[in-house]
Amino acid sequence: MDIRYTVESAPVLGPSLVLFAAGTAVQVWRDVWNVRRALLQLAAAVYVAAVLSLTVFPLDVTWGEYANQAPWTGQINFVPLLTADVTAVPNVLMTVPAGFLLPLLFRGATSPRRAAVLTAVLSLTLEATQLLSYIALNNGRSVDVNDLLANTLGGLLGYLLVSRALRVPALRGPLLAASLPRSAALQEDRRRTAGTVPAPAVRP
Repeated sequence: MDIRYTVESAPVLGPSLVLFAAGTAVQVWRDVWNVRRALLQLAAAVYVAAVLSLTVFPLDVTWGEYANQAPWTGQINFVPLLTADVTAVPNVLMTVPAGFLLPLLFRGATSPRRAAVLTAVLSLTLEATQLLSYIALNNGRSVDVNDLLANTLGGLLGYLLVSRALRVPALRGPLLAASLPRSAALQEDRRRTAGTVPAPAVRP
């Protein structure tokens, strides 16, 4: 059986975004989320969809004589930096928003190191998905350790950027208002605020 079929991103990601937006609107209507928090999560969802459309979609399903006959082991580049070139720049830029969003959405991104690790895990998940799609669908996507390094660097830069933004009074308030309740940004703000509150006077 010979099959050649392409799954575009719009029919998959489009309805998913619409459903997420509808659920977000319901949460705002029920006063579960404020508008800023809802907008932040919508921005995160759009960002995830954009990354998937660039790294996973379109899915080219090829079987039979149309299939890519190259072994899947040949699709992996294990050698770091040796083949790195200017094409690494888009991979760095792609994950800068991820590093920016991590401390606003998750409680684990409490330091540059943790943000870099989380971004590396996300990047590794994307690379593994590309490899699995090649094995299962013969769609010809390759896996490169340089992409992993570039993505991790982008996440680190994004974290440093949001850390700087949280020190600017004009940006700090809106960013914290949009952060999730258990996010690293709000946890750090609570610790900092608690540390500045004067201790109550002790009566003799």
